[in-house]
Amino acid sequence: MSDTKQPTFWPIALRAIVVHTITYAVVGMLASTLFDYSARFAEPPLSYFMRQLDDPIVIAGVLFQPLRGLLFGIVFYLLRGCLFQKQNGWLIAWIMLVLIGIFSTFGPTPGSIEGFVYTIIPPFTQLGGLIEVLTQSLLLAVLTVYWVRHSHLRQLNWGAAILMIVVLLLPILGLLASQITVP
Repeated sequence: MSDTKQPTFWPIALRAIVVHTITYAVVGMLASTLFDYSARFAEPPLSYFMRQLDDPIVIAGVLFQPLRGLLFGIVFYLLRGCLFQKQNGWLIAWIMLVLIGIFSTFGPTPGSIEGFVYTIIPPFTQLGGLIEVLTQSLLLAVLTVYWVRHSHLRQLNWGAAILMIVVLLLPILGLLASQITVP
């Protein structure tokens, strides 16, 4: 660990916000393409509760992720002693995200224990979505812990800031482009 003192709230929260938003967008776009979400979401049972990918709120979905990143940042801050001061902090963070945030949700979310028990979504369909969320949560854990520990790396700080701006501009541009009518 390069920084020996306990990190404070805002450095952890801001890094969690940026890392979550970027990894959410990148992994989401890859999964959407690889797993053909536009076709899968258009067919039952997913069509009963999933918005279509061209829905404006889905296009704007990335714009809501800084709020979720802040929530992750709050939890990471509360657990900062074991996440950022221990060698395997990234693994602790990932296990926590997987066990509480994916498998043990309070509602019947697809891919969770409750989802397998209470939904009519076929197990294979639920498992497909797990690849995306397990990958994104792993990247969130690894990259956030690394960045908090190495917050002095200016190239990392600038690169992440630029990527964050790009990731937030893309859906805004997409929404604006969808409003333009061609005669």
